Amino acid sequence: MTGGQQRPGASLGEWTWPDVGRRRPILLVPLGSTEQHGPHLPLDTDSRVAVAVCHRVAAVATVGVMVAPALAYGASGEHQGFPGTLSIGREALAAVVTELGRSAGSDYRLVLFVNGHGGNAEALAGAMATLEGEGRPVRSWSPTVRDDSDSHAGRVETSLLLALAPELVRRERAEVGATAPLGELMAQLRTGGLRAVTANGVLGDPAGASAEEGERLLAAWAADLSAAITDAPA
Repeated sequence: MTGGQQRPGASLGEWTWPDVGRRRPILLVPLGSTEQHGPHLPLDTDSRVAVAVCHRVAAVATVGVMVAPALAYGASGEHQGFPGTLSIGREALAAVVTELGRSAGSDYRLVLFVNGHGGNAEALAGAMATLEGEGRPVRSWSPTVRDDSDSHAGRVETSLLLALAPELVRRERAEVGATAPLGELMAQLRTGGLRAVTANGVLGDPAGASAEEGERLLAAWAADLSAAITDAPA
């Protein structure tokens, strides 16, 4: 580049088509949601986390990695009834992911969908089955959370946002929600959504959340995602 212009970073949207064509990079596609995250966390929590993990991986990758613009709408029907939630549903999400995978074609060595919202899992699995059946170089990745009594807007996600965007965490509003294991709540969730099991939209307890814990989680997830691209096709 000339004229004192800064070189684009890892964001795909900053590059031109010749740049992409020359590199045939690995493409990370963050999948998130726009949905309630309790009274204290922002609606874009899942998208924000997925994007952050992708950029941490791209920043240290020893192979060419680009981060696509996030798909910020997911399958979030279970959160309807809480203002602000926007969902496109499972069928639409599966179709979008499938078409994105097809559209990428041979421009990328690998297209890896990085999922930040558990409700996207079913649609993502269906899309992956279709794309892999067509022989396309695609994979998916989701973070692992060990405590299934802290699955939404509890300590984990509050810690993540304290690490990423502390100014968006309304700590004075943070309060405990339903703390039973997710498996025990699943039947009610499937029939009545989160409103059937939690009045404030929280599954877990934000108490004890910290930016330090959030940083540890982000580092661990970035390391795990990095491992998923080490054997990407050349």
